[in-house]
Amino acid sequence: MGAPEENDAALLRAVAAGDPAALARLYDRHAGWLQVRLSRRCADPETVGEVLQDTFVTVWRSAGAHRGGEAGGWLWTIAARRLVDASRARARAERYTPAPAPSAPSAEDHVLDALEYGDMGTALRQLGPELQDVLRATVVDGLTTREAAVLLGIPEGTVKSRARRARRELRAALARVAGRPGDPPPPITAPSPAPPRPLGDPA
Repeated sequence: MGAPEENDAALLRAVAAGDPAALARLYDRHAGWLQVRLSRRCADPETVGEVLQDTFVTVWRSAGAHRGGEAGGWLWTIAARRLVDASRARARAERYTPAPAPSAPSAEDHVLDALEYGDMGTALRQLGPELQDVLRATVVDGLTTREAAVLLGIPEGTVKSRARRARRELRAALARVAGRPGDPPPPITAPSPAPPRPLGDPA
């Protein structure tokens, strides 16, 4: 991972100096996972494409503002801000247009709702922040190990080990949420007494 990080830093310095070829190499390296991550947060491909383009326009203009550190995280910060701006602009435009009929939620919407509001979301929030980040990157956003490592600024081996640990702890947290282990045993009740026999009946 050391070499890619150095290459990104060198490319950003070249972009800051006005080298369009360096910007093209940065785009080739990072546009794929950025598009995947943006698409998980916005279902409109046109908006995602515009945000991705705006992200690299901002990189061209602001590469000199990069102060070292992980380039992937810096790029995602720019992309996330551009997506917020685009969402706000779209919300303003929708105030003046009739709202379309609501569409049926997709399978992905159901999954994401479960991650936020269901037992899965409750269990996920019991994990440490670093484990949540790895699961969201690799499971929710569908990033590869390498892409997640670039985004989170950690080695690929760390992504793999945290993912294994996160899945193990998530299973335990889900079990706790569902109340399977540790449930109190059912109360033990004494058997009902037999009804009294009438006097004179044989025993």
